[in-house]
Amino acid sequence: MFQKILIANRGEIAIRIMRACRELGISTVAVYSEADRNALFAKYADEAVFVGPSPASQSYLRIDRILEAAEETGAEAIHPGYGFLSENPKFARACEEKGVVFIGPTSSSIDRMGSKIAARDIMKEAGVPIVPGSEGGISDPAEAADLVEAIGYPVMLKPAAGGGGIGMKIVWEEKDLGPALESAQSIARSAFSDETVYVEKYLTDPRHIEFQILADSKGETIYVSDRECSIQRRHQKLIEESPSPIMTPELRDEMGSIAVRAAEAIDYRSAGTVEFMYSKGNYYFLEMNTRLQVEHPITEMVTSVDLAKEQIRIAAGEPLAYSQDEIEIRGWAIECRVNAEDPLNDFAPSPGRIKGYRSPGGPGIRVDSGVYAGFLIPPYYDSMISKVVAMGRDRNEAIARMERALYEYIVTGVKTNINFHLAVLRNERFRQGDINTNFLKEEAIMEEVKRVTEAEREKGLSLASALGADARKVAAISAAVGAYMSQREKPASEE
Repeated sequence: MFQKILIANRGEIAIRIMRACRELGISTVAVYSEADRNALFAKYADEAVFVGPSPASQSYLRIDRILEAAEETGAEAIHPGYGFLSENPKFARACEEKGVVFIGPTSSSIDRMGSKIAARDIMKEAGVPIVPGSEGGISDPAEAADLVEAIGYPVMLKPAAGGGGIGMKIVWEEKDLGPALESAQSIARSAFSDETVYVEKYLTDPRHIEFQILADSKGETIYVSDRECSIQRRHQKLIEESPSPIMTPELRDEMGSIAVRAAEAIDYRSAGTVEFMYSKGNYYFLEMNTRLQVEHPITEMVTSVDLAKEQIRIAAGEPLAYSQDEIEIRGWAIECRVNAEDPLNDFAPSPGRIKGYRSPGGPGIRVDSGVYAGFLIPPYYDSMISKVVAMGRDRNEAIARMERALYEYIVTGVKTNINFHLAVLRNERFRQGDINTNFLKEEAIMEEVKRVTEAEREKGLSLASALGADARKVAAISAAVGAYMSQREKPASEE
């Protein structure tokens, strides 16, 4: 097992990995930017190294600086978390060349899934169902028109090198195909330095279902439950749950076996996720995320499998701690991503200083966070404050606990999307599990957000006022602890 691991990330995911390391008896190294000098994750780690200015391009995306930090501190391995360099094959390859263990798949596996076109070809050859579409990139409008005529409208145009829904265009009619293709290519060129675009049949009313997989270096691969991720805004997940409301034991075994086949097709090793689109009884490969997902906690809650620890063990060369038969799903878990953003202003980011903060608790509640009262949410990175997870015996109890948790959650000083989550949770169609990726548009959920915001205003003012008195005490205690720690320990190394 490793003695020391560097976490090449920030915020809540950095703390999540550090917690796993602490339980395994592994020392941790944080890397931080100028904006994160006072961030909680940098204080939680055993060591912290300054890696550059606030913009990610000058700090968290600096492969050379992160490898230097690993060398300076004697870290044997690097965990990339999610985002930043987590799916960058150049970073994984650089780690391999330096003799530092990359806690994730091989650079080859990342590379093979980096192109959506290449991934489709690999999965098709492996017998994994794929959505009907182009065999390769499409650049000529006439060629695109001929293909679309064969598969039928509507279609989706997707950047081959993309992710996160960036550059995707839905085309409903022939007259819109040419302009949409030009727009998708332009966005792909700007965002990914690759204007290659491919075409897929657009599935109406699809559900987004994914399977967590674990694969070791001994050739063993298993799936660890399913997740429903259909509540999305602009292809960005907002609420996830496990298991999926439509899942049966038979369907889970079938789709899980296909997910394992997909991982084996690229000789995968580590934790990863195979994503599917499910529509009208059929499912199709969407993509494979070669990293730990943001929503991994809900899988941990219903299976009691610590995915972060398993990922570290696999990277250290250990065999899987579980067989497929040992994976059991008990209860139901829901995750809400709490972001510093304004839902009533088109979800515009709301960076700034958190003036008051009190996280929820009680039975069945887990909060993964990296903020505190007084913390300044910088404008340079994503606006996530925390992930709130509610666990219950069944879906109804999980929803009820999440509602209660969000009621308790107090964040002042910045706008949040808490009321958005409450509006969704109270929606009757959501409660029935009748959801798809178009849910937010179909339900006109923003009108309900306005009503919830008004209804919660008085409660928020009351609780925030009560919090204010405690906040001063918390601040005083934090300052005292900080002063003590600075005297007891040497300061973080810095260049």
